[in-house]
Amino acid sequence: MNLSLLKLRIVELLEKYNKITAVAEILDLKQPTVTFHMKNLERDFGVKLFEARMGKIILTDAGHALHHYAVKIGALAAEAHRIVTEFDSLRQGSLLIGASYVPATYILPSVLHRFSKEYPGIQISLSVKTAPVVKDMLEHHEIDLGVISAEPFLSPELNTETIGEDDLVLICAPSHPLVASPEEDLTPELIASSSFVLHGEESSTRRLTEKWLQSSGVHLPTYLEFDSLEAIKQAVMLGEHVSFVSRMAVQSEVTRGLLLMRPIPGNRVERYVYALTNNKRYHSALIKRFNEYLGQNVNGSQNNSACKLNSK
Repeated sequence: MNLSLLKLRIVELLEKYNKITAVAEILDLKQPTVTFHMKNLERDFGVKLFEARMGKIILTDAGHALHHYAVKIGALAAEAHRIVTEFDSLRQGSLLIGASYVPATYILPSVLHRFSKEYPGIQISLSVKTAPVVKDMLEHHEIDLGVISAEPFLSPELNTETIGEDDLVLICAPSHPLVASPEEDLTPELIASSSFVLHGEESSTRRLTEKWLQSSGVHLPTYLEFDSLEAIKQAVMLGEHVSFVSRMAVQSEVTRGLLLMRPIPGNRVERYVYALTNNKRYHSALIKRFNEYLGQNVNGSQNNSACKLNSK
């Protein structure tokens, strides 16, 4: 069976665009050539893979099964090509990074800026997703490495390196009534009675907040819900609301006196920033160097930030 990468790429693109003309244009082929490869695939497998419906090409159930492996094989082939061509070079290459919102917003911009100045021939792409999506992308070889905020976890597919802490804190405006209460008097009941702003349901912070509410035996009578961390901070700054957020996400506002943060009473949840790699792939000199660079710079910047906040 001659199952070439080109044929598998045709399956991928047909599932996405449902048009032979679009596939031919993307692959710089003639339309009869695409049709020829489609027929050869069906002949080789002895099963119908494609159906024409109302001017579109639709994959059959067998076609979808093949598509699942076509995506995996295509990603591995692209990864193999990049790894081999860039294996011992830091002069050129590309780096595909996936990151959850907090590290993508508050850690990686400065790290990537400095790294790109030190290695100007490296092209860096950053994709911002939720932590579960980042882990899934890494397992499917869609990215080279991931940087996420998460509770401790184990994965047989991934190597994890802790590069920093990302604990949750209670935030409120300097004018909020909770400010007048000593830290020892901030009970779960008092916090839950405040006007609370929750993160969106896909957020790991939302899950941790709900876990805290449950373990504390309290519930929120009313609350707002925002998908945007920046919107949550802006709402809290108005003076009436409180929320749980990453300490890293509010360091700037706390330093400028726009927000106050307090420890969360009874909070026993640990959350860290992890650098992730897939343990089933070879790591080029570029990936190894960036991992080292990331650990060195994140730990250093977090220690400096902690010193500045503690000195105030």
